[in-house]
Amino acid sequence: MSPSANGTAKLKPNVGVYTNPKHELWLAEASPSAESVRSGADLKEGEVTIAIRSTGICGSDVHFWHAGCIGPMVVTGDHILGHESAGEVVAAHPSVTTLSVGDRVAVEPNVVCHACEPCLSGRYNGCPNVAFLSTPPVHGLLRRYVNHPAAWCHRLDGLTWEQGALLEPLSVALAALQRAAGPRLGDPVLICGAGPIGLVTLLCCAAAGAAPLVITDLDAGRLAFAKSVCPRVVTHSVQPGLSAEQEGRRIVEEAFGGTEPALAMECTGAESSVAAAVWAARFGGKVFVIGVGRDEIKFPFMRASVREVDVQLQYRYCNTWPRAIRVLRDGVVDLAPLVTHRFPLEDAVKAFETAADPKSGAIKVMIQSLD
Repeated sequence: MSPSANGTAKLKPNVGVYTNPKHELWLAEASPSAESVRSGADLKEGEVTIAIRSTGICGSDVHFWHAGCIGPMVVTGDHILGHESAGEVVAAHPSVTTLSVGDRVAVEPNVVCHACEPCLSGRYNGCPNVAFLSTPPVHGLLRRYVNHPAAWCHRLDGLTWEQGALLEPLSVALAALQRAAGPRLGDPVLICGAGPIGLVTLLCCAAAGAAPLVITDLDAGRLAFAKSVCPRVVTHSVQPGLSAEQEGRRIVEEAFGGTEPALAMECTGAESSVAAAVWAARFGGKVFVIGVGRDEIKFPFMRASVREVDVQLQYRYCNTWPRAIRVLRDGVVDLAPLVTHRFPLEDAVKAFETAADPKSGAIKVMIQSLD
């Protein structure tokens, strides 16, 4: 079926934001072409074409650009970035009955097999056959137009384009809270790292009733930002050169006033931060690691052992997007203050340079294609 004329009347040439093994960054032609969008020729069964309106730059996007890899995920050729996106349906395959041209959707950036044990048990984030957009070799969403299965597109239900793009980092935090089974009302909670994921996690823990609530970072500017979005949070500046034990004890005494956290949400993946969180946690507490770090790190095993500190980890998310939409729609958390910079798609290179520059003050940089 050809897409509605209303959806394709103003199509521009499709372009994407690319990087490569040489760590270059540029805009170039991307698929599907505007001509194929008009004809619907490239749509497969179950797919829709989305005109992407807003995309947030994730730290992993910057890492793929600068380092060329994250663990075993390696950029081996020209590769399109981006996986935090929302947009408008401009075409639909005849088999699609759940969405129509003109619908506003957020894109859940994975396509899973529906046949493996993780998929069949409802934990599709563990699918070994997943195609996760922006993870090499699967191209990402930083394009004008993308074909994607309708099953992985979620109606925005009144949310803005930016809110739709923020559903992806919000899903990371919600998956962590769900898997950690907390916090409960009145639990003392430690947030390690005041980057975008740390800040989203902070707001979710605050909404859940964590008290007292402490956030740590090396960057004074990020800590000040955390205080501005969550005034009741206690900020703690990490002191370089201290051992993990010393830092953990400082957190308890100086930031918590002697109360040991029941839950530490570790959002950096840094060895020193994970270790300090273990030292800070109370007996029977939990350290939940959201952050991504090196392949191997040193770990205070005996401290965790004799204190019965549970350590859990997370890989992406599953079954969180409808929940995330409700959380934003009903104002349970407000992520709008996290968007500090906006750039048109044509200025994507400048947007990435801003996101990668610690001096810019950027928290979440949005790339927009609104016409």
